[in-house]
Amino acid sequence: MNAQAIAQVLVSGLLIGLMYALIAAGLSLIFGLMDVVNFAHGEFLMMGMYITFGLFVGMHLDPVLAVPIVGAALFMAGVLVYLLLVRYAMRAKANVGMVQIFSTFGLGTLMQGLAQYFLTPDYRQVSNSWLANKTIELGGVFLPLPQIAGAVVSLLAFGGLYLLMSRTDFGRALEATREDQGAVALVGIDRNRVFALGWGLGLALVGVAGAMLANFYYIHPQVGGAFSGIAYVVVALGGFGSVFGALVGGVVVGLVEATTTLVLPASMKTVGVYVLYLLVVVLRPSGLFGKL
Repeated sequence: MNAQAIAQVLVSGLLIGLMYALIAAGLSLIFGLMDVVNFAHGEFLMMGMYITFGLFVGMHLDPVLAVPIVGAALFMAGVLVYLLLVRYAMRAKANVGMVQIFSTFGLGTLMQGLAQYFLTPDYRQVSNSWLANKTIELGGVFLPLPQIAGAVVSLLAFGGLYLLMSRTDFGRALEATREDQGAVALVGIDRNRVFALGWGLGLALVGVAGAMLANFYYIHPQVGGAFSGIAYVVVALGGFGSVFGALVGGVVVGLVEATTTLVLPASMKTVGVYVLYLLVVVLRPSGLFGKL
């Protein structure tokens, strides 16, 4: 394989890796804030993609323009999920961890079932969007515009997240709650409010990812499963609870997945990713930036 082909593989891995990072960021944020793993994360990605598709079909709104709407819709969904489900699961008198797991797992199963029933299992696609079927060639390397746009939006989202967490009162309250949930009440921080907004922010991030992913990926009720599996690997690699570890982890996972296709058939590209996951679990369970 020549250098040009290898460069093509690496660039493709980098672009999809940034999308993986954005998908995983919300998962890592929620875990770092509350020690709760959202097992419905993939289904909320699916929800974001379907909302994007609905806006495109019903209002002819391009997925790029739909990003803030989808992000806002998933933010509200996140707040409601916390208020109506998660906060009660956290108050369980026994087996709290299992109650939390099965609460979100059950929610994901319900969402997938409802999507299959009302939206049918058919594969759908956003066609004729601004970015569809457009590429840029640089030195013999082809860069699909939808993936470039997704990578740019991912970087912008992480930049905005950094500013939110470092320059705002809510960001400081979020960090304080991540550090010590019990002590924040002593300085007047409403822990439940922070948790609700944290869930909203986490799902807003996956909603943004879903809107951009709809530009170049088929939409169907099971679409979240494959991406949520990758997201768990990204979170484990970057470090449980480390939002910006998810950025590094996403890029690494994307590159590993892409380079796996150099030695194995494309249908087996995830083999390298899960081998990496096993190595992380065995050699560094806390991940690159985690504190576990």
